[in-house]
Amino acid sequence: MSLPDTSLAERTAVVTAAIAAKPGAAGSPMANGVTLYKVMGKMFAILEVNKLTGVILKCDPHLAEAMREQYAGIGRRSHLDPRFWIHVDFEGDAPTEQVLRLVDHSYDQVRAGLTKKQQAELAVLSQPLEP
Repeated sequence: MSLPDTSLAERTAVVTAAIAAKPGAAGSPMANGVTLYKVMGKMFAILEVNKLTGVILKCDPHLAEAMREQYAGIGRRSHLDPRFWIHVDFEGDAPTEQVLRLVDHSYDQVRAGLTKKQQAELAVLSQPLEP
């Protein structure tokens, strides 16, 4: 599916929906328009909708470096270890499709680090409800 370039509001809504739709994702609103998203208690995204609109995502160090080189709108912007976390500016040059792939990657990185017990609990949460 190809997403056309969207407005800031549309991009924010699309990315927010993608993050919130992840199985087991739990958002915790903080001050100043920041929401922390965790899966099984482990953070995978920090959504910012204040002065700067964007998202901080967990990322493989090699991919993080490549993304920073390829897109001016992807960089560092937090106290988190810059080797493993990237900031994606929603007004930057990274296409929405790429941002959504990075959301998936962040979630997958965190999910892969869960214990077997947590992964089993998450699998149960991921199953559709039967009518």
